[in-house]
Amino acid sequence: MSDRFTFNSAGQVHELELAMDRVGGWGAALVKVLCMGNNLGLVRDVLLGHAEIRLVSHVINYDAIPFVPDGYKVRPEDQLSGAVRGQLVWDPAKVQLFLSDRQKVGTISGHELRKELTDKPVLNANVLDYLLAHTGSIPEEWKQDEQGRTRYIFFWGTIYRDSDGDPCVRSLYWCDGRWQWGWYWLEFVWGVQNPAALLASF
Repeated sequence: MSDRFTFNSAGQVHELELAMDRVGGWGAALVKVLCMGNNLGLVRDVLLGHAEIRLVSHVINYDAIPFVPDGYKVRPEDQLSGAVRGQLVWDPAKVQLFLSDRQKVGTISGHELRKELTDKPVLNANVLDYLLAHTGSIPEEWKQDEQGRTRYIFFWGTIYRDSDGDPCVRSLYWCDGRWQWGWYWLEFVWGVQNPAALLASF
């Protein structure tokens, strides 16, 4: 008898596909990684009780200097007083996507929104940079709102100045099948697609 494994029915293949859909986060690239080296052997060992899975806690240092692109700067006097400080373990369940009342029904200028956010626990660009490096940690629902509109999630805890001295904030958004970051200036208006990432209070 050969030790070579084969699926004995199309039903088994379908069952595996359904399980991957149910837990979410699977794609062609991740399946390829699963098939590399001894990764499947490690999964088998867990299923047989010979090994255990340990979830990795990712700590983000909110006090670290964030990524600053060429031509931009971060000034201490521009930063919001309520911005989260210290070191925290990343947990998306503890993050709120905040919209001001005016954003929910129309738009608000970036400068006015900044005033509303001054004392709120806004997350900074270190979180954005962490998420770009660990995209599997980004909640699926961050891609779009309930109406199917792309979300541009802003990290107001770091306010930058461009080469002209104009203040702006970086955002995280899903486009062309991948997570990306962009800019938005406080001179612009901010609407329902532009929530701020806050540390939620319970």
